[in-house]
Amino acid sequence: MTTNKKAFTLRLKPENFEKIKYIADKNKRSIAKQIEYVLEQHIEEFEEKEEKDKKGDSITQE
Repeated sequence: MTTNKKAFTLRLKPENFEKIKYIADKNKRSIAKQIEYVLEQHIEEFEEKEEKDKKGDSITQE
């Protein structure tokens, strides 16, 4: 099975790793999937905020 996903090494503080592992276990996800999920959520929130900021800028410039 081929994948289009990029692989890289991520270094975490041991306590953060344990917290992510705990959350992943609770959500029945692998650690990698949990990290990917959290990143996707953060990216989505960031993009929504950026879009709101752009709309706000265009309103104030008129």
